[in-house]
Order: sequence, then C-alpha cells, then structure tokens
Amino acid sequence: MNSHLITTELAADEAGVSTATIRKWVQRGHLRPAETRGRCRLYRLEDVFAAERATHRAGRNR
Repeated sequence: MNSHLITTELAADEAGVSTATIRKWVQRGHLRPAETRGRCRLYRLEDVFAAERATHRAGRNR
C-alpha cells in the first residue's frame, strides 16, 4: 500500500504546529522526508504524527 505524501505546510496543519516546527523535527532527527521533489520535502502523515508523539513525550520527561 502506497501512503499519500503531504507537504511541509500540510504536515504542520495536521499536527497543529508551525512549518518551522516541522523543519526543527527534521533537523533533530524526529522526522524524515519520505521523498524530495526539487526543494519540496514530502512526508507521510503517519510519520508526522509519530514525530509529534515523540516530541511531546520528550517534553513531558523534562
């Protein structure tokens, strides 16, 4: 089954965060683009939600 890929902007909307937060998750290794088309990074929605859960867990452990 092939997952639908979404843009950084849509990933941010779905996770309820800013596009800067999505880029930060990528920089910190919480999220990896599934594909890159030119300069556009595309993500799997399930990966975005997994990164969101991981970062929220890390925030609670501080």
